[in-house]
Amino acid sequence: MPLLHQVVDVLETLYPLRYAQDWDAPGLVVGDLLDPVRRIAFATDPTMAVIRQVVNEDCDLLICHHPLLFRPVHEVAGEDIHGRIITLLSRAHCALWVGHTNADSAYRGVAQAAADAFGLTRQRPLTPIDDPLTVHKVGLGRVGELREPVSLEVFAHTVADALPHTELGVQVAGPLDAMVKSVCVLPGAGDSMFDEVRDSGVDVYVTSDLRHHPATDAMERARYEASLRAHGIEIGRGDDQPRPLLINTPHSAIESLWLNYAMEDVPQAIERATGESVQRPRPIAINTDPWTLSIQE
Repeated sequence: MPLLHQVVDVLETLYPLRYAQDWDAPGLVVGDLLDPVRRIAFATDPTMAVIRQVVNEDCDLLICHHPLLFRPVHEVAGEDIHGRIITLLSRAHCALWVGHTNADSAYRGVAQAAADAFGLTRQRPLTPIDDPLTVHKVGLGRVGELREPVSLEVFAHTVADALPHTELGVQVAGPLDAMVKSVCVLPGAGDSMFDEVRDSGVDVYVTSDLRHHPATDAMERARYEASLRAHGIEIGRGDDQPRPLLINTPHSAIESLWLNYAMEDVPQAIERATGESVQRPRPIAINTDPWTLSIQE
């Protein structure tokens, strides 16, 4: 059976650490490089409920999208939840590997998985990464087109139907009858990239964690520029409809779509690289979205 260091090499070939943002620190968080890997589990978030399940099921490796440790730590004692999780994983000889912003940008990574699930064709990265070591187009986000124009409302339902259920649901900003064809998808928090999305000229922007003020400013600007275009003043891109329209998704839900690709790609790559196989991976079917109730009255 493959050893952990061999599996890590495979993971970091599929999802190179050099793709990660400067502030990010993905990769191996917990694990003995000489431990064997027989059973792999996948989850979006390494919450305590997820950790307990993978330990109870005798998994040797948990692959997550979100990091356990976002900030530097100085102790991993049991007084802290992160220390407790690390202790549980170590005692069980279960490693934890994180593919975060490196997996966002990779081929068949987080952004591509979401764009594919929403039916986008002719895809390209929103912010490309020039990597001479791959023949694939890699980078943050995906810009693409729907096969046929549809209304914003219809496309929003397509997005919602592709996502696992959460109580937060999906929010939409803009005229529901506006026709959309070009789409930008940026899984995860995306209100820091409105300028890049505007420059791409898309009809609708699908992302997560849109805050009130950035989203309001973006829609007000889009409406104003559309009103100027309606009077023959060339500004921005598009017709007399505001662009881009907005679809706000639950953060973990949209990123969890990547696991469908990873559960297929990782075992195949391990077997190609090592000649050894692992047991069929499984997703941890625990909803890690933090919201348990959404009241709309």
